[in-house]
Order: sequence, then C-alpha cells, then structure tokens
Amino acid sequence: MNHSITPSQREVLQQEITKRGFSRRSLGRFAALATAGAALPFYNEAALAQLSMVANMPADAVKINANENPLGPCPEAAEAMYGVIKRGGRYLYEETFGFSKTLADQEGVKPDYVQPWGGSSAPLHQAVMAFTSKERPFVIAEPGYEAGERAAKFIGSKVIRVPLRADSSHDVKAMAAASATPGLIYVCNPNNPTGSVTMRSDIEWLVKNKPTGSILLLDEAYIHLSNEQSGMEWVAADKDVIILRTFSKLYGMAGLRAGAAIARPDLLAKIQPYTAGALAVTGMVGANASLKVKGLVAERRKIIGDIREDVLGFVSKKGYKFLPTVSNKFMLDVRMSAPEFQKKMMAENIYVGRSWSALPTHSRISIGTADEMAKFKAAFTKIMG
Repeated sequence: MNHSITPSQREVLQQEITKRGFSRRSLGRFAALATAGAALPFYNEAALAQLSMVANMPADAVKINANENPLGPCPEAAEAMYGVIKRGGRYLYEETFGFSKTLADQEGVKPDYVQPWGGSSAPLHQAVMAFTSKERPFVIAEPGYEAGERAAKFIGSKVIRVPLRADSSHDVKAMAAASATPGLIYVCNPNNPTGSVTMRSDIEWLVKNKPTGSILLLDEAYIHLSNEQSGMEWVAADKDVIILRTFSKLYGMAGLRAGAAIARPDLLAKIQPYTAGALAVTGMVGANASLKVKGLVAERRKIIGDIREDVLGFVSKKGYKFLPTVSNKFMLDVRMSAPEFQKKMMAENIYVGRSWSALPTHSRISIGTADEMAKFKAAFTKIMG
C-alpha cells in the first residue's frame, strides 16, 4: 500500500483540522496517523509491550493473547488467495469492488455504503480523526478496546470513559449523557476485552437518543461469534451509525488484513480523506470467498464456542470467576496482578493476553485450539493449584 499523502489530501486535512479547532501544528500528527494503517505512530515500545506483539516468541508457544482464530482462513479463501498471488503485480481494484458488492448484497445495503479496508483498525482510527476534536469528545466504555482512545489522544481530542454496567454491558444512557456534544460514541458488541453483549434494545435506545450531531461507531468485529443481531438495519435506514467489520476473527484472516466500514456514503466520505493507497488483493479475494461459503459462520461459531465453554467449565471447577462472554476470549479473575499471572504463564510457554486498569486482577484469555487450551489448563493447574 502506498502510504504517502498527496498534496490534495494534505489540503483537505489542513482544512478539516483547522475547522474543528485543531492548530496547524496538528497537521503532522494527522498525516502520520492517516498514513500509518495498523502501525500507529503513537505506539511506543512500552505501549506495544502491553498489546499482543511479543518479540522472539518460541515457535512452539501457545499463543492465546491476541483474539486470533487459529483455524486460519477457510479452504475456499485460501484457494482464492493462492490463485491471485501470481497476478499480484497489478493493483486489481476490481477484486476490492467485488468484495464490496458481495458484502453489501449480503447485508442488504447499497454497494456505496461499503468501504473496504485492511481490517477494521484503520477505519476505527480514521473515524476518530474525522469526527472528534477537543470540543467533540470520543466517548468509550471502560474497559474497552483502547486503539481508538490512543488515536484520539494522539491528535488531541478529548476522551470520556464510561464504566461498563455490573453485567459488563455498555451503559448506553450514561454514554449518551457523558457529553452534550460528543463527536463519536464507540460501542464494541460483543465487547473487547470482556466478550460481553450489550442488548440490542439498549443500542437501539442509543441510536434514537444520542446527542444530535454525534455518530455511533458500532464495532462488530466479534458479532459472528455470537448469536446477536447486527445493527445493519440502522445503516440501511440512513441513521448516524457506522458499522465496522473485520475478517480477522471468525474468518481467521488476522494476518491477511480485510475488513470494512459500512455507513451512509456521506459518513464514509468524511473518513476517506484520511487514507491512501490500494488494498492487498489477497485479503480482498480471501474475504470475498469467505462470504460465499454457506454454513461457515455457524460451523466456526460452534467450534470456538464448544472450546470456550469447555475451558470456562474447567476454571469454574477450579473455583475461579470470569466475566460473561459469548466471544473468542474471556476475562479471568486470577486473584493476583494480571501482569504477574502473565509472566507466570509465559514461563510455561503459554502467552495470555494483557490486562486493563479497570480490572487489575483479570487476564484476557483468547480461545485457541482444543490442544492449545489443554496446554493452558495444564499450565494453569501447575501455577494456580
């Protein structure tokens, strides 16, 4: 992908950031974020250490720290990607258009309501850039996925954290009341890191009652792992809603990068100035092929769900508690500092996820294969008794 900013894009950025109250000095930060994709310039070494990037991880390690799907892409997607590699010397924009149309047809929206991306992280960051500022805050749940918050802080936007409710769902009424002029309200459903669900009726209330002029950013990265209904009908009805989708989770394409933002064309148009370049054709054809495999979502949901319920039963029998989850991860109360638990497991060649300050004794555990989770159980028993 070409990560350079053209003169016309720079001019659009300059006009946009000054209009929203940022200084001209902010242009460099906006440009850096716009061209960075997933390799974000506001991540320093200390921040990365808290995430899933682990240097020199042993080849035989059990890697259950990044919410990945070890099943990988389905055979049909793999075949499509193998077949297109020899034509990789071309940009092949038509493959991106093909993916966009397939996704739009399946979701019941017009093709121009779908903007493909390399995963869902980039449109998350760039929606923050497009809709937030010092006067128009970014409203998020606590604990929640941190990437958007870091993007907001990097460009100087205000961030408002709203604690999850006791059942780990989003407190939508508190989020709506958090600011009179929010730019973006972010709901991840099912949530990351908790894996918990916010009821559709709650999200519908937020769509109807959020402050005028604000945008609801509904992150559905994990929607296929649950039986929850998508919020796509609000997009089809032209509400102020942007939905994010990724093929990194259920579809097993984390390292292949495919995703989309789905919204009214005028909302997508506000995000598009913050990006540049063609998308990887392997990701586009792989995602397109995945969408066409009948029964794939249900089959993988069951595989992951069965392994998840088995390991949750195991920790329950050991007397340990966890937050309710319908996703490919769970937050386990390990009764010690979560970083300490992480180090103990690492010594057993088991790499578990990071922690959140709101839940200091909870460690996020991703769901791996049955064999990987058996190794997790053995190491857990050795460490915890």
